[in-house]
Amino acid sequence: MNLTDIAPLERWMELENDINARSGMDANVFDTKGYRISPQKHWANRLCPAIKETDKGQSFICAPAHMNIAAQAMRGRATVIEECDAGMIKLVVPIFMGEEFVGAVGACGMKFEDGDIDAFLVNKMTDIAEDTVASLSATVPAIARDQAEALGRYIVESVDAIIAAFRQNAERMDRHGRLT
Repeated sequence: MNLTDIAPLERWMELENDINARSGMDANVFDTKGYRISPQKHWANRLCPAIKETDKGQSFICAPAHMNIAAQAMRGRATVIEECDAGMIKLVVPIFMGEEFVGAVGACGMKFEDGDIDAFLVNKMTDIAEDTVASLSATVPAIARDQAEALGRYIVESVDAIIAAFRQNAERMDRHGRLT
């Protein structure tokens, strides 16, 4: 089952927009292979697009962080909130239909209130000048751990509502796929 079998792409994009409006974080819905299902981006800061603009940043910071944290979320069937190697929060909520893993919702681009961006590591992994990384790091907003956890709970509730609507519609279909 694909995410767009559960709800149209526009509904998943609404969820991404809602998460961004509530938190300021960049939010994306991912398929089971870790690919974003929508093209939209809402950058939470100016450092993330600079990192993702480089092949090394995407390959050595962003993608591994998502794959690792998404795998933890899938195995544990629960929200995981960790930091990427750059020092920013990555929050992942797995999406299951019964026992089947069908994707994940991720939010990122902020740091914990007591967190720091690792300008040295970002420089070494991306070749972005360390002073540029330090300057762009000033645009990374902070979030309290309890706020990040509350956002995770909100995302779980939102995904549960999308799945509940799908199940309700499925129950009203006859064997030919028509609403009864």
